[in-house]
Amino acid sequence: MDPTTQAFLAALLGAVVAGGAMLAWHLSDRQQNLYKAPEEPMVPDGVAAVLSVLRSSAVVVDESDAVLKASAPAFAMGFVRGSQLLSDELGTLIRQVRRDGQIRETELIVPRVSGSPRHVTARVAPLGSRLVLALVEDRTRERQVDAVRRDFVANVSHELKTPVGAMRLLAEAVQDASDDPDAVYRFASRMLTESDRLSRLIQQIIELSRLQGDEPLESPVPVSIDDVVASAVDFVSMTATAKDISVIAEGEEGLKVLGSEKQVGAAVSNLVANAVAYSEPNARVVVTRKRAGHFIEISVIDQGIGIPEAEVERIFERFYRVDPARHRSTGGTGLGLSIVKHVAATHGGDVRVWSVEGQGSTFTLSLPQHPHHDEGSPFLGLASLATASDTDRRKHDHMEDQEDRP
Repeated sequence: MDPTTQAFLAALLGAVVAGGAMLAWHLSDRQQNLYKAPEEPMVPDGVAAVLSVLRSSAVVVDESDAVLKASAPAFAMGFVRGSQLLSDELGTLIRQVRRDGQIRETELIVPRVSGSPRHVTARVAPLGSRLVLALVEDRTRERQVDAVRRDFVANVSHELKTPVGAMRLLAEAVQDASDDPDAVYRFASRMLTESDRLSRLIQQIIELSRLQGDEPLESPVPVSIDDVVASAVDFVSMTATAKDISVIAEGEEGLKVLGSEKQVGAAVSNLVANAVAYSEPNARVVVTRKRAGHFIEISVIDQGIGIPEAEVERIFERFYRVDPARHRSTGGTGLGLSIVKHVAATHGGDVRVWSVEGQGSTFTLSLPQHPHHDEGSPFLGLASLATASDTDRRKHDHMEDQEDRP
């Protein structure tokens, strides 16, 4: 075979080999393109729409614990970041449900960077064959309410036990001193004092129970602040005279608020009574009133013992006392400021306090004014006034902080 033929055959063989290689590569590539990787589990139709409107935290995870879908509260509460589940306790519960398919429910305590831990209930259930759904409800508020109720019952029992026990001891003392008229008179006077304290405590508990719903008043009426302040000053006149304390009423006259005269009167009287009770002899208590936007502000200023900064936020709690050792001498029940707080809330207002320990305190009760004070404006109603005047209140809060304190 001549060299030319050999060269031709060699070239043809090389072309066939190259073509075969190209064909094999093409077939392999085509097969790879035809092969589809397993699809990741998809959230069933309708589940995503339901999760978007849930108020509770909802999380859907796949078999590798990757988060496929989560509601907005789940991110807000810190259970999910991106596609990662952050709660180890919830992750453990999810894996248990995935393993045996049984629905599980438990309570978890979730720590927070700031503030008290969050109490939640988690309910976890399988969603199809490969997905798991976790629903988390925040029960922190409910736990707090339960704790407040338990504390309230315990505190009421303790507070009622004190005067009742004292009256029993005094009654026994009267029996033992039946032949001593002076001792009988003295013990009987103490019994009257304790019975008055008991009656006042029961009355305040009843009043507080009516107020603590913080519901708007059904039939508010115009309330004269002049009359309320005058009644409050008269209410403490005997106590103030005994301690040589001057109670002075000043400020703008003719102001009116919309609400309950009885409740507003009780709130202002409690503030003035506290100011007198916690002031030293020969001191001065000033009750002022002024207009502040859509609100009327009644301030009670004293030169008393003041409130430690750490305790300012707690003084409106029921039965809380800044100085427990003094409550017997003042006859206080620890409910007065709580009643003031609830009266303010019921009327769509608020109560603020400024205090420096050893220098005195200023309590300011802010209530929506009677709408006829707004010249040319129609009757807006209590709720409208309360909603429309948040900006005014913040502005006047700032102005109040700039005022000189006595």
